[in-house]
Amino acid sequence: MTILDGKKISNDIKDEIAEEVKKMKAKGEKVPHLAAVIVGNDGASLTYVGSKVRACERVGFESTLIQLSNTTSEIELLDTIEELNNNDDIDGFIVQLPLPEQIDEQNVLLAVDPNKDVDGFHPMNFGRMALDMSTFIPATPFGILELLDRYQVETSGKHTVVIGRSHIVGRPMSILMGRKGFPGNSTVTLTHSRTKNIEEITKQADIIITALGKPEFLKADMVKNGVVVIDVGITRVPDATKQRGYRITGDVDFENVSKKASFITPVPGGVGPMTIAMLLKNTLLARERHSKK
Repeated sequence: MTILDGKKISNDIKDEIAEEVKKMKAKGEKVPHLAAVIVGNDGASLTYVGSKVRACERVGFESTLIQLSNTTSEIELLDTIEELNNNDDIDGFIVQLPLPEQIDEQNVLLAVDPNKDVDGFHPMNFGRMALDMSTFIPATPFGILELLDRYQVETSGKHTVVIGRSHIVGRPMSILMGRKGFPGNSTVTLTHSRTKNIEEITKQADIIITALGKPEFLKADMVKNGVVVIDVGITRVPDATKQRGYRITGDVDFENVSKKASFITPVPGGVGPMTIAMLLKNTLLARERHSKK
C-alpha cells in the first residue's frame, strides 16, 4: 500500500513555482498576483484564506486579501468583483465560499472574469473543461489529477467510482476521469446520496474518489483488494481524547480500508494541501495568459 502524500507533493509543486518566480524576478518581469475576497467571519474560511496568503508569500507571489463584513450586500460584493476584474495588476482572484444568505452565489460566480477565475468555477471555464479545452481546472480536482500523475497511478481502462456530485469536486472529477489522456481514459460511475445499493458499485471500483462529507462512510467491506482510494472528505468529529476536542476525519475508514488499498490518501495531509498548491498553479497560468495579451 502506497500513501498518496499530498503534503509532500504540494511542497514539491510550491518549490517548482518558487523557482519560476525567481526567474521572473531575475528578468525584471511582473510576478503573479492573487487576490482573495472573504465576506464575513467564518472561522474555517478565514483559516483557509490565511493559508492561501501564506502560500503566496512562500512562492514569491503578490497577494491581496479583501475582507468584507457579514452585512455586505450583493451589489457591494459585485462592485468589488468588478474592480478586481478591471485591475490589470491582479492576475487571478477567488471569492471564498460559502457566502452570507443575502448574497446569491450564482450571481457572484457569473460576475468573475473567466480569465481571472483561478478557482475554475465560472460556467465558461467549466464548459471548456468538459470539452477538453485549455482552461482553469477547479483546484481540488486539479490536485487529485496531479497526485495520480506524480505517483503514476494507472487510470486507463479502469473503473472509477465518484461518490458525491458537487460542482466543486464530484461532477468535475467524473468528467476529468473519463477524458482522453492521462490521468483519464477510465470508465466512470457517478454516485450520490440517492444511489441505491452503493456498496455493490464501490466493490467493482478500481478507483474510488469520495467527496461526500460523511465521516468514515467508506468501509473495508465496500471495496475490493488493490483499490485506489482518494478521500476528499474532511469533517470535524468530536473527540474528548484530543486537546482541541475534535479530530479531523475523511469519508474513508482509513485504518481498515488502507489494508486493502494499493494507493490511498490520508486525511489530513492528502487532497487538502494539493488544493492550495493547484490554486497557485492556476494563478501562474493566469499570469502567463495576461502577459501574452
